[in-house]
Amino acid sequence: MADKPVRVRFAPSPTGKLHVGGARTAIYNWAFARANGGTFILRIDDTDPTRSTDENTQIILRAMRWLGLDWDEGPEVGGDFGPYAQTERLDLYKQAAQRLWDEGKAYPCFCTPEKLAADRAAAQERKDPFQGYQRTCRDMDPAEAQRRIDAGEPYVLRIKVPLDRSDVIVHDAVHGDVTFNARELDDFIIFRSDGTPTYNFATVVDDAMMGITHIIRGDDHLSNTPRQVMVYEALGAPTPTFAHISMILGPDGKKLSKRHGATSVEEYREQGYDADAFVNYLALLGWALDGETTIVPRDVLASRFSLDHVSKNPATFDFKKLDWIQGQYLQAMSDSEFAQRLLLPQLHQAGLVKDDPEAAYMVSSHWFDLLASILKPRTTLAPEVVEKSRFLFAGEGLEFDEKSVEKNLAKDYAATALAAACEALEQIGEDEWTSAAIDAALEVLPERLEINKRKFYGAVRVAECGNQVSPPLGESLELLGRNMTLARLERAMPLCSQGA
Repeated sequence: MADKPVRVRFAPSPTGKLHVGGARTAIYNWAFARANGGTFILRIDDTDPTRSTDENTQIILRAMRWLGLDWDEGPEVGGDFGPYAQTERLDLYKQAAQRLWDEGKAYPCFCTPEKLAADRAAAQERKDPFQGYQRTCRDMDPAEAQRRIDAGEPYVLRIKVPLDRSDVIVHDAVHGDVTFNARELDDFIIFRSDGTPTYNFATVVDDAMMGITHIIRGDDHLSNTPRQVMVYEALGAPTPTFAHISMILGPDGKKLSKRHGATSVEEYREQGYDADAFVNYLALLGWALDGETTIVPRDVLASRFSLDHVSKNPATFDFKKLDWIQGQYLQAMSDSEFAQRLLLPQLHQAGLVKDDPEAAYMVSSHWFDLLASILKPRTTLAPEVVEKSRFLFAGEGLEFDEKSVEKNLAKDYAATALAAACEALEQIGEDEWTSAAIDAALEVLPERLEINKRKFYGAVRVAECGNQVSPPLGESLELLGRNMTLARLERAMPLCSQGA
């Protein structure tokens, strides 16, 4: 299929949220399609009726949109090879199965579960190297089979694996050639007695009809591949290039699970990770640009991704490295980008900014850019900006942290410090109210008052911010504005008397 335009697919089952392992598979498919000028297809494999839900499908679509993995064909987009949900393709599976039956490549099997169990036990007892389905119904007279079907006897449809088939060699783009002994393959079921297709049949029919050229998926599917190859051959369809990527392990070397921390894309979005940073990190779990580069922007990933740089060794999810990459992405943002992409949406969600974020930014872009400039170096996850800037939106209803008051305001020097700060800041006019002017007015006071510098600024900080931990004081007061700054100093005065 090397001469055909690249067509890849990501086919999640909507039985739960999108796991980080599935997200990495989606990223690799998306990046491979983009790097090769190909087509990226999203297909919903929802044939498990007991666990697949519309709600889970929507969760997956939201996660894909947040990750920025735009699909060329699939739900909400359409395409020439739809429908793109397996529950809507049942007739296509039935037609394909009927064709194999008509061509003598598949046959009905009437063996009951008890019969199958007895045959398996007998094979084990005689130490038969082949302990799969014993092909009891393979050579049944077609007329006899039809008679039993007409009588209403339950049956499944099995594929005929050629008895003289040589080893199945899968030319895997990650693992190299992987050989499977065809003699160990039984005539597996392609249609169940309830009229639904099995996974190994439905997925091949879909991939063949959709013209998939490369199948990039987790290596837990490698064992399914020889059976799927049998279906491709029976259908007379070309076999795609397979690329099975390694599993993701937790820090303890075991398969990543909830005991290690968040496992779904939705959880990382809610925690406040940047989508570009998250995609960058997941891409590095098993793939490398050059062995050295850690920050791989989305456009570089989309132009430079290749399967020959995918490792067959398991990758370890390193939460500290994810946070480091997250920090790098945040620091690389301009103040304007940080304000609009991260700061304002969080403040709006927390109810601190009532207006639409876009409208709020248009009205007060300078104010939000300044806030972004002081929060950006102090932020790892998006929600952190809410608590760090909450004091700016409290007005005169600012709440004071008791421990901070006790340590910084309930002291005999605090009233003097606040009074001097108020007097100095009153000299700055509204038009001159900048962090530079504020810092200049305050920096001479500790020495003049003979108050320790840390103690002086601690008292002013708690009076203005309610807490002894806050962003830089000069910028904070510029953001508060002249009137609110002076009002808060006056309001904090009574708290100083507690330690007098």
